[in-house]
Amino acid sequence: MSLEIALPILLPLGFGAASLAAHRHIALQRWLGVAGTGALLAAALWLLRSVGREGIVVMHMGDWHAPFGITLAADLLGASMAVLTGLLGLATAVYSLASTPIGHERYGHWPLLHLLLAGVTGAFLTGDIFNLYVWFEVMLVASFALLTLGGERAQMEGAIKYVALNLLASMLFLSAVGITYGLVGTLNMADIAAKLGEVDRPGLVSTLAAMYMVAFGVKAGAFPLFFWLPASYHTPPVAVSALFAGLLSKVGVYALYRVFTLIFTQDVAYTHEILLWGAGLTMLTGVLGALAQTEIRRILSFQIISSVGFMLMGLALFTPLAIAGGILYTVQDIAVKIALFLTAGIIFRLLGSYRLEALGGLYRYRPWLGILFLIPALSLVGLPPMAGFIGKLTLVRAALEEGAWGITFIALLTGLLTLVSVIRIWQQGFWRGLPNRVADAALLTGERRDATLWLMYLPVAVLAALILAAGVYAQPLFALSESAAGQLLAPQAYIDAVLGEGAP
Repeated sequence: MSLEIALPILLPLGFGAASLAAHRHIALQRWLGVAGTGALLAAALWLLRSVGREGIVVMHMGDWHAPFGITLAADLLGASMAVLTGLLGLATAVYSLASTPIGHERYGHWPLLHLLLAGVTGAFLTGDIFNLYVWFEVMLVASFALLTLGGERAQMEGAIKYVALNLLASMLFLSAVGITYGLVGTLNMADIAAKLGEVDRPGLVSTLAAMYMVAFGVKAGAFPLFFWLPASYHTPPVAVSALFAGLLSKVGVYALYRVFTLIFTQDVAYTHEILLWGAGLTMLTGVLGALAQTEIRRILSFQIISSVGFMLMGLALFTPLAIAGGILYTVQDIAVKIALFLTAGIIFRLLGSYRLEALGGLYRYRPWLGILFLIPALSLVGLPPMAGFIGKLTLVRAALEEGAWGITFIALLTGLLTLVSVIRIWQQGFWRGLPNRVADAALLTGERRDATLWLMYLPVAVLAALILAAGVYAQPLFALSESAAGQLLAPQAYIDAVLGEGAP
């Protein structure tokens, strides 16, 4: 039994149950939050090590072998995403110690955090299309509850938009799952891939592919049904916003990569051309929306959408270099987004606002905060030596090799406009003088100390160091992305691992 693949799911569920049992003891819940996310990171690293040494790791629950039982399967992509889930969960837990309101903690912040991480990890490691739907719903329940904790008007408005669009996507996803079962008689993704090629109904298969594309595209925040994301991600406490920004939309991207490299590869010219158009429009609408905003978290929320376009670009081009570039870009972008949101939370603690017109003086009084902002911001733009530069360069090179001039132009234009939006934050928040009215000038200038502020700086500093290291020493991460892309584009190894050698 491959216990290492089950632990990243079981640990957050177990710690979540323990945290719920300790609902009257906030200090114990905090300890369980940090310990649980640390344990998740350690278990995910163990899984990644096993996948690197042994190849694809598979576990058949209850010893009911595929396609009849529930299967967990981890390749390099799934294991890497589980590691990132553990890393960002730990960063969020530490940051939450200093930033989450006590009222939110009393009403379930910590159990919901563990439940959300379990849902995300389960989605990355499941080998069953119906259980992918189940884990999506676990994520939806936990994230909706986290969005509404506190019951503020802005939170409720954002949560309604969030849950309405995501429920629509879930209904479409479940309908697609039902049609899939009726078509091939199985829900195991490896078995679907093996049997779908024998189905002599190309029109129905293409329609089914479009249904999955729309459902996962909504979850990812892709064009045109993305407006729920910037309307909701800026409303909860900043630690929750950061976790949403780093992980939730990436689960939708992961699902697209999994399904459109393993299952729907019969008509690439049709399906992936749609994905390419969607990628370009997602980039442009996201970055233009960011330029129109004057509040840091809303700017960053639209930048999430823009970045999803780059991730879809790698999948749509469907070459080994493009897939590797898409994976590399996704991995670094997860760390970049959460680092930027957490930095925004520190700015709010110091100046009492997220609005650009109310900010200023940060580089003079908090130069280290300026550096911690610049590292992920420059990676977001795609400037060397940051990891984002390597990812974008790989994607652009793959597009040029395929003669995809249109998406290349859009990617370069989006990068330029992203630079403009980052310069706005830097100029108004960091470079100009201290505004006349700030929430606590004594805290900003260091005349009054905040005993918990270091807990907010620590995870940002660690993430910034990892982003910088991933750019300066890019070869190991690029090699991992190439290997993961190779597994996705040669799915027979995944099918054999799940179904057994000699599978069709």
